[in-house]
Amino acid sequence: VQLLESGGGWVQPGDSLRLSCASSGFPFSETAMSWWRQLPGKERETVATINSDGLHTYYAPSVEGRFTISRDNFKDTVDLQLNNLKPEDTAVYYCRTWINENIYWGRGIQVTVSS
Repeated sequence: VQLLESGGGWVQPGDSLRLSCASSGFPFSETAMSWWRQLPGKERETVATINSDGLHTYYAPSVEGRFTISRDNFKDTVDLQLNNLKPEDTAVYYCRTWINENIYWGRGIQVTVSS
Protein backbone atom coordinates (compact mmCIF):
# COMPACT_ATOMS: atom_id res chain seq x y z
CA VAL A 1 0.00 0.00 0.00
CA GLN A 2 1.36 3.39 -0.99
CA LEU A 3 -0.16 6.77 -0.36
CA LEU A 4 1.62 9.87 -1.67
CA GLU A 5 0.40 13.36 -0.89
CA SER A 6 1.08 16.42 -3.02
CA GLY A 7 -0.06 20.01 -3.35
CA GLY A 8 0.86 21.55 -0.03
CA GLY A 9 2.71 24.79 0.53
CA TRP A 10 2.53 28.25 2.03
CA VAL A 11 -0.49 30.46 1.45
CA GLN A 12 -2.03 33.58 2.95
CA PRO A 13 -5.26 33.62 4.96
CA GLY A 14 -8.27 33.37 2.67
CA ASP A 15 -6.36 31.55 -0.07
CA SER A 16 -7.07 28.06 -1.41
CA LEU A 17 -5.04 24.91 -1.93
CA ARG A 18 -5.78 21.53 -3.41
CA LEU A 19 -4.15 18.46 -1.92
CA SER A 20 -4.00 15.18 -3.80
CA CYS A 21 -3.21 11.66 -2.64
CA ALA A 22 -2.06 9.13 -5.22
CA SER A 23 -2.78 5.59 -4.09
CA SER A 24 -1.57 2.17 -5.15
CA GLY A 25 -1.25 -1.40 -3.96
CA PHE A 26 -4.84 -2.00 -2.94
CA PRO A 27 -8.36 -2.02 -4.48
CA PHE A 28 -8.86 1.73 -4.33
CA SER A 29 -12.41 1.78 -5.69
CA GLU A 30 -13.52 -0.55 -2.88
CA THR A 31 -11.85 1.38 -0.07
CA ALA A 32 -12.91 4.35 2.03
CA MET A 33 -10.32 7.12 2.25
CA SER A 34 -9.69 10.00 4.58
CA TRP A 35 -7.57 13.08 5.19
CA TRP A 36 -6.15 13.82 8.61
CA ARG A 37 -3.96 16.60 9.90
CA GLN A 38 -1.60 17.22 12.76
CA LEU A 39 -1.42 20.74 14.09
CA PRO A 40 1.78 21.86 15.82
CA GLY A 41 1.93 20.27 19.25
CA LYS A 42 -1.34 18.40 18.80
CA GLU A 43 -2.41 14.85 18.00
CA ARG A 44 -3.57 13.90 14.52
CA GLU A 45 -7.22 14.60 13.84
CA THR A 46 -9.72 13.64 11.18
CA VAL A 47 -10.35 16.32 8.57
CA ALA A 48 -12.62 14.52 6.10
CA THR A 49 -13.60 11.04 4.99
CA ILE A 50 -15.18 9.67 1.83
CA ASN A 51 -16.66 6.26 1.23
CA SER A 52 -15.65 3.96 -1.60
CA ASP A 53 -18.09 5.25 -4.21
CA GLY A 54 -17.76 8.88 -3.18
CA LEU A 55 -21.41 9.32 -2.32
CA HIS A 56 -20.92 9.78 1.41
CA THR A 57 -18.58 12.20 3.11
CA TYR A 58 -17.82 13.45 6.61
CA TYR A 59 -16.13 16.69 7.65
CA ALA A 60 -14.75 17.84 10.95
CA PRO A 61 -16.80 20.79 12.24
CA SER A 62 -13.74 23.05 12.01
CA VAL A 63 -13.53 22.62 8.22
CA GLU A 64 -17.17 22.02 7.25
CA GLY A 65 -18.15 24.39 4.45
CA ARG A 66 -14.55 25.28 3.60
CA PHE A 67 -12.95 21.96 2.65
CA THR A 68 -14.20 19.41 0.11
CA ILE A 69 -13.05 15.83 -0.23
CA SER A 70 -13.42 14.03 -3.56
CA ARG A 71 -12.07 10.95 -5.27
CA ASP A 72 -11.39 9.61 -8.73
CA ASN A 73 -11.75 5.84 -8.83
CA PHE A 74 -10.21 5.69 -12.30
CA LYS A 75 -7.06 7.54 -11.32
CA ASP A 76 -6.91 6.10 -7.77
CA THR A 77 -6.65 9.55 -6.24
CA VAL A 78 -8.38 11.31 -3.39
CA ASP A 79 -8.25 15.10 -3.24
CA LEU A 80 -8.91 17.68 -0.58
CA GLN A 81 -9.89 21.17 -1.71
CA LEU A 82 -9.07 23.71 0.99
CA ASN A 83 -10.81 27.06 0.64
CA ASN A 84 -10.80 30.16 2.82
CA LEU A 85 -7.76 28.91 4.67
CA LYS A 86 -7.08 30.20 8.16
CA PRO A 87 -3.85 30.32 10.17
CA GLU A 88 -5.30 27.61 12.42
CA ASP A 89 -5.37 25.27 9.41
CA THR A 90 -1.57 25.21 9.48
CA ALA A 91 -0.66 21.54 9.87
CA VAL A 92 0.84 18.50 8.26
CA TYR A 93 -1.91 16.86 6.23
CA TYR A 94 -2.01 13.07 5.83
CA CYS A 95 -3.81 10.70 3.52
CA ARG A 96 -5.08 7.64 5.37
CA THR A 97 -6.89 4.42 4.67
CA TRP A 98 -7.72 1.22 6.48
CA ILE A 99 -7.75 -2.21 4.94
CA ASN A 100 -8.47 -5.46 6.76
CA GLU A 101 -8.11 -3.71 10.12
CA ASN A 102 -4.73 -2.26 9.14
CA ILE A 103 -4.23 1.50 8.97
CA TYR A 104 -2.00 3.02 6.32
CA TRP A 105 -0.68 6.59 6.25
CA GLY A 106 1.00 8.72 3.67
CA ARG A 107 4.14 10.62 4.64
CA GLY A 108 2.22 13.83 5.06
CA ILE A 109 2.51 17.25 3.46
CA GLN A 110 2.90 20.64 5.08
CA VAL A 111 0.28 23.35 4.70
CA THR A 112 1.21 26.73 6.18
CA VAL A 113 -1.26 29.60 6.33
CA SER A 114 0.34 32.87 7.30
CA SER A 115 0.39 36.50 6.31
